Amino acid sequence: MDTSKKAKEEYSKIVDELTPKSKILKDVFRSFVSGGLICVFGQFLKEFFLNGGFEKEEAALLVNMVFIGIAALLTGIGLYSKLGKFCGGGTIVPITGFANSMVSSSIEAKAEGWILGIGAAMFSIAGPVIVYGITSSMVVGFIYYFVK
Repeated sequence: MDTSKKAKEEYSKIVDELTPKSKILKDVFRSFVSGGLICVFGQFLKEFFLNGGFEKEEAALLVNMVFIGIAALLTGIGLYSKLGKFCGGGTIVPITGFANSMVSSSIEAKAEGWILGIGAAMFSIAGPVIVYGITSSMVVGFIYYFVK
């Protein structure tokens, strides 16, 4: 057996020993329950805002704003990553996951300053999403216009 093949086998053995074993049913259950609870909370907020006199569209926007604010706050104080480790994929609801990624990258870049550090880090994450959103909405709008 040549040396490189033996080294690869030894490396694979070490990786297998050190890699934590996944408890798939437990992880899926936690993700399901936590994601469900987040959605229930969102529905509660929506009903709260609707009963408060807001229109349907306004209530939906307020729910998104609350979710973004909570995710940003939890990320800023270091709790979002702990919650993510416990809950798994259930916390990666698109709006909260996006807020977490923006705040996380900003926190990492704060040593570089407000503009070139925090500002640039936020828009390095948000920029591609905004560009894709605008471009895809334009394409769909043109298709809708010409098909209609």
